[in-house]
Amino acid sequence: MFNWLADGLLIGGAGILFATLSAVRQLVNQLPTGALRRRWHVMSALIGLFIACYLAYAAVAYSGNDSWHDLIVPVVFFFGAVFVWLSITSANLTVMDLRRVALLEHEAIIDPLMGLYNRRYLERRLEEELSKAIRHRTKLSAMMLDIDHFKRVNDTHGHQAGDLVLCHVGKLVLAALRNSDVATRYGGEELVILAPSTSGHEAAIFAERLRQYVETHPLLLESEKGKREIKATISIGIAELASGEDCNALISNADKALYLAKKKGRNRVELHRSRSSIMGRNLDNPSVELV
Repeated sequence: MFNWLADGLLIGGAGILFATLSAVRQLVNQLPTGALRRRWHVMSALIGLFIACYLAYAAVAYSGNDSWHDLIVPVVFFFGAVFVWLSITSANLTVMDLRRVALLEHEAIIDPLMGLYNRRYLERRLEEELSKAIRHRTKLSAMMLDIDHFKRVNDTHGHQAGDLVLCHVGKLVLAALRNSDVATRYGGEELVILAPSTSGHEAAIFAERLRQYVETHPLLLESEKGKREIKATISIGIAELASGEDCNALISNADKALYLAKKKGRNRVELHRSRSSIMGRNLDNPSVELV
């Protein structure tokens, strides 16, 4: 009787470990490629080894002996298998919960239409970058972008096309960003890009490349009437953090520079409190401006 029960416990433990392998696979599929995922692959191999040991012990231990002492090792093996199964399933549930939390956090700070950070995230990052700039005595610049004549796009092509233009410009901005930059949707068709460790002049050079990039990549739409092209351009105002200024002053100055860019004809870059203003298409002969 005891021998039969011992084998049953060993085989049951092996069955539990087989089920654990499935849980490990589900967990591995949720992990990104890297060292952590490789460790769980090693865990799968170890569980397979445990299963082989369980079955081998059951085969070797099978005999005519019928004593309760023979149950000690099988009982330990069985509850060891239960422990492994509970550990893996708990880890799997934990990973799923962490993914849900990460997704909720992502949705809370990402604008769903443009794929950029939202204004709430901008306010948080502004404070962080301002503190870093003051503490480390580094530069900090802000670029405020506006899609030119966006209302005309909505009136001519419809609001659905307008949303597609917003999405298109958002993708172009993301493609052009540097690793250190933070792009956010400030409101409507206005965007703000934070450029840490960047002077106003350096930000202006980048902004001009971004302006040209957007101008030379129109949005192509397909409809029953055929293909149509919507060409979007952007105006950009830039400000560099000055001594004694706060986040509100930085954004306000960038907004003033943007207003000047729009006032001068749009599709251009203006630098606040700079001796030079990058004039849209003419970088070789910048005019002297003070916003």
